[in-house]
Amino acid sequence: MMTPFSALLRNRWPWLALIASALLLAAAHAFETFGHLAPCTLCLRQREAHWAVLTIAAVGIGISFTPLANLCYRWICLALAVAFAYSTYLGAFHTGVEFHWWPGPTTCASTTATNTVTAEAMARMLGGGRIRAPACDVAVWYFAGLSMAAWNGLISVGLMAASILSAWRGRAQQ
Repeated sequence: MMTPFSALLRNRWPWLALIASALLLAAAHAFETFGHLAPCTLCLRQREAHWAVLTIAAVGIGISFTPLANLCYRWICLALAVAFAYSTYLGAFHTGVEFHWWPGPTTCASTTATNTVTAEAMARMLGGGRIRAPACDVAVWYFAGLSMAAWNGLISVGLMAASILSAWRGRAQQ
C-alpha cells in the first residue's frame, strides 16, 4: 500500500529536493541580509552542497520530460542522496567545530573576527585593507539549542533519507 507521501516521493522527488534546497539557501541568505550574520568558510561550503542539489535536481527535472525519465530517475535520486550526504557531513563537522570537539579549518579560526558586517569592515575592504572571515567555531544563532549548522545537518539527513527512499522505490511507470 502506497501512502500519499511515498507516492509524492516516487514521482516528484527532484522537484521537492530542489524546493527544499532553495528554501534552505533562501533562509541562509536572509540571515545574512536581514540578520547581518556574515557566513564563515564552513557556512559557505554548506551552501555549495545545496547549490549542487539545485543543479542535480534541475537536470533530473529536465530529464523527466524525455524518454529517459524512467531509466535515469533512480540515478538522479542517488546523486541527490550523495549531495545531501555531503551537506549532512558538513553540518555535522561545522557543529563539532562550534562545540570545540575538533578544530576547524585554519581559514576560520576565532581570534578577533566578528560575525556581523560593519561599516568599518566595509570601509577597510573598499580601501584595499585585509579583512577576516567570521569565525567558524562561534555559533551566532541558536534555535531549540541547535545552531544553523546543526539544523542544516539534521534537515539534510532527512532529505538524504528521502532521496534514498525515492531511489529505492523508483519512478512510477507512466
